[in-house]
This record gives sequence, structure tokens and C-alpha cells, in this order.
Amino acid sequence: MSLITARKLSVRQGDKTVLQNVDFEIRKGEIVTIVGPNGSGKSTLLRTLIGAVTPESGELNRKTKLRIGYVPQKLFVDGAMPLTVRRFLDVPKRVKNSEAEAALDRTGVAHLADHPLNGLSGGQFQRVLLARAILVKPDILMLDEATQGLDQPGSAAFYQLIEELRDTLGCAVLMVSHELHVVMSASDRVICLNGHVCCEGAPDVVSAAPEYRQLFGTGTKGALALYRHDHNHDHDHVHEHDHTCDHEGAH
Repeated sequence: MSLITARKLSVRQGDKTVLQNVDFEIRKGEIVTIVGPNGSGKSTLLRTLIGAVTPESGELNRKTKLRIGYVPQKLFVDGAMPLTVRRFLDVPKRVKNSEAEAALDRTGVAHLADHPLNGLSGGQFQRVLLARAILVKPDILMLDEATQGLDQPGSAAFYQLIEELRDTLGCAVLMVSHELHVVMSASDRVICLNGHVCCEGAPDVVSAAPEYRQLFGTGTKGALALYRHDHNHDHDHVHEHDHTCDHEGAH
């Protein structure tokens, strides 16, 4: 079942075309990761799919009553505000204690419920944000560079948690990431973006695609050492697009 489908999506910001003719689809249960260089439009695409950005042209369809759990790239919390983890989950809408406890337990931070939010480590805070995102019982989890600032072991553990949540909640996962060494092991499908979709497919195939290597070189071969998935053969091919991944196309 398709949760979100976009066809020939184009987005402008000011006088710049950030995304052009993007085709995108995510289905129930998939883990899809968007990779690309800085300025390639990754976060813009995510925000457009959520509905926070209005496309200039193209079609965007979401499943009726689609529930989205969103983990932003950054979230500023006033350090002077006496806010505990548990109270944070009540913003902007109060939730039942049982639901809050279950969400924190699923993300491995139930023991932090009474801790002040401003006293958490980066990894702990990301897990709290993730707990907040799954409170909506999402059809799809969207994460924008959710492991930024974490070390490699912390990132790997976080991505493993995402995979476990996908399995237990039955939701799809859409991630934006720059961590090629980790993300390849945690994705069913990878979309390489540079203002347009350069190529997409299963991680092992995309990493060998000329468009991908033009952007990232061949230094990420070791990324697949962590590869765990047995992919459906329908995904075991790369979809190459008409454009090349030259940096001139990025905005």
C-alpha cells in the first residue's frame, strides 16, 4: 500500500529551484533513506512530503488520515524552562501516563521520565524525540538527520532502534541522513538526491551506481559490512534517472 506518492514535484525557494521533477513513493513497512550532498534538497523534500512546504508544481498524494511521526533535525528547548521528559511528552497535547510510559520504554529511556530535559545527552534527547513521535501511532516515521551530533556507535544503535520500531509498530520509515556508513545497513531502499532524483534502489545496488559514485566516490564500500536485510528481488535493481548528479544542480 502506498502511503505517500509524489509525481514531478518541483519546489522553489525565492528565486532558486530547490527540487525539480521529483518522483517519490513510500509503501507500508519500508525503510527508505534519502542521501545527497549538502544543499541537495533533502530536508526540503521531507518538509514538502509532510505538508510544511507547498510545491510549485507536480502532484502529491497522501493516504487518507495518514498519521506522521516526525523527528526534526534540531529542536530548541529553552534551558531555563523547568521541563521534565514526561512533561515534554505532553507538549502540545496531553497524553495518558500509560501511553507516555510505553513510548519511553520502547525507545529505551523510560528511566529518564523524571529527568530535566536540558540535562539529557544528545543520544538520550533523540530517543525522547522519537518517543514523542511514536505517540501518534504513526503510519510513517520521518526523521531529518536524527543522529546529527552522535558518535558512530550511538548512530548505529539509534538506527537499530528505528528498525525495531518499524517491525513492532508496522510503520514505514523515511529518513534523511548523511551517514553513509550506517544508513546503508538500515535501509530497504535508498534515494540519491541532488535537486532531482539521481538514482534509487536497494542499498548495495545504489552504492555501485555511477550517479552515486560521482557524488560520494567509492570510499563507502565498507558501508555494506553492516548490511543485514534480505531484500525483495523487486528492489534489487537501481532506477537511474535522466539527470546526472553534478554539483551544479544543487541548491
